Amino acid sequence: MAEVEEVVQVDGHPCVVVDRVEMRFRVPSTEASSTDIQQRGMIRRLNRKPNLVTVRALNELSLVVERGESVGIVGRNGSGKSTLMKLISGQLKASSGSVLASSTPVMLGVNAALVPDLSGDQNIVLGCLAMGLKRQEIDRRFDQIVELSGLEKSIHLPMKSYSSGMSSRLRFAIAASLDPEILLVDEALSTGDAQFSDRSKKRMDELRAQAGCVFLVSHSLGTITDMCTRALWLDKGDLIMDGEPEEAVKAYKEFSAQLSKGNQVSAAKIKDEARANLVATQIQQWSPDRRKARA
Repeated sequence: MAEVEEVVQVDGHPCVVVDRVEMRFRVPSTEASSTDIQQRGMIRRLNRKPNLVTVRALNELSLVVERGESVGIVGRNGSGKSTLMKLISGQLKASSGSVLASSTPVMLGVNAALVPDLSGDQNIVLGCLAMGLKRQEIDRRFDQIVELSGLEKSIHLPMKSYSSGMSSRLRFAIAASLDPEILLVDEALSTGDAQFSDRSKKRMDELRAQAGCVFLVSHSLGTITDMCTRALWLDKGDLIMDGEPEEAVKAYKEFSAQLSKGNQVSAAKIKDEARANLVATQIQQWSPDRRKARA
């Protein structure tokens, strides 16, 4: 796991700073030029070794997330949402730029490593031990974790018998029991369970009230508007919008609606306008006059 640089927390300092971060991967590709195809023929082309190509997962991006913020991240598949979360959590090391955090972020994802053959209560112990809790601490928090998960008597059944929603609720409850200052949640709250939604929102509010921050990736746009104080819209590795959740979600929904209708030009116009507004806002925020006024 890559390391996220940890900084000493002082009142008034942010929880997370993403400073001009980029993420590129070198991956094999079997794509060939038309000349290659003509010269080699199909059979020889299938047998040749793939070339390495560069894939830009995240273009240069900078963020400052203050204490008490809950940041939702929306965007199409392949836009860089999970990549950004992994960079913040330290699971990936950026190709360039840096990520600073006031404490070690705790990453919660639907693929968190629990054991399907074990029961829910056994996985609670396993998950908490993996996060560094001692047995006494686990015993003290156990009932709270079960209550948050909403699994009741199902907590004693093998996890492999759970629905995807039940598994996601358990993972969230385990991760949220740690009282992390920085919590990252990747697609774990899209369960469609209204009661769990209320409980998880309350828990996230508690975490933010403890002067922490939360990052949430979800395809459920209602979850973003209900649980977040700020939203980021990513598309093809670019930060398109950073603002109020209702405004970001509205723009993203309009963009998606135009794409679904095949209106590529209209969709591009929505994205370009949102991106231009973001750049203009950033220029205004970091203008010399504005920095002098802050000082």
